[in-house]
Amino acid sequence: QVQLVESGGGSVQAGGSLRLSCAASAASGYTVSGYCMGWFRQVPGKEREGVASISLGGSSTYYADSVKGRFTISQDTAKNTVYLQMNSLNAEDAAMYYCAAVRMRCYSDSWFRGILYAYWGQGTQVTVSS
Repeated sequence: QVQLVESGGGSVQAGGSLRLSCAASAASGYTVSGYCMGWFRQVPGKEREGVASISLGGSSTYYADSVKGRFTISQDTAKNTVYLQMNSLNAEDAAMYYCAAVRMRCYSDSWFRGILYAYWGQGTQVTVSS
């Protein structure tokens, strides 16, 4: 069992920045090393969108086209924590952001498929005002 706890959401003006955090923890005797960690977002009435992903302990990162060049996903393996640095935020970025994990490394052709992820956090709200 893996638990994910997101933090860092809030309200920001357009053009501003936020950093989201996702702390992963596993049951005693288990590790989250090698897990694919993804950030997703969802707005009511719209489909969930994969934003970015990274494999814990790995180096490959993947991004949705809509956030490339503005968002950066990173990790602190000592803390089993994944971060999403979001810059140049605009109204289209406003959503509930979720952290997700699956016991496999991320792949370029599937990281964005939410159905593949077994574990989800509770979500953190990002609001962008103009």
